Amino acid sequence: MYPEEICAPMREELTSVGFVSLRTAQDVSNLLDKKEGTTLIMVNSVCGCAAGNARPAVILATEFSPRVDVFATVFAGQDREATQKAREYMLPFPPSSPSIGVFKDGKLVHFIERHHIEGRSAEMIADNLKECFQEIC
Repeated sequence: MYPEEICAPMREELTSVGFVSLRTAQDVSNLLDKKEGTTLIMVNSVCGCAAGNARPAVILATEFSPRVDVFATVFAGQDREATQKAREYMLPFPPSSPSIGVFKDGKLVHFIERHHIEGRSAEMIADNLKECFQEIC
């Protein structure tokens, strides 16, 4: 488990632009078991591709129109139960951090794995999300 003092600024980077921080398995279930609306969940991480690519991409995505109803995040290596629960909703994809799942009515409709984040710019990842939002929102 990573210490909170390391993760806090990385978590704040997302919550400061409106992301909901899901800290428990129940938080994840409460959000996705509603089975209504659209949600993006980012599995946040301390790695460089989270800092340089994934977080900047999802921050850009908050400015899109149309966009998902809820932006949320779990933190791998810190919010263990919440991350595990989010990954259950992201099956059949294997655990990956960072990663980005987009849900419609509680069902996974789009997923960006770590290997789709590494080596791609934040703008490329954001464009991928923009296309997804245009289809489902």
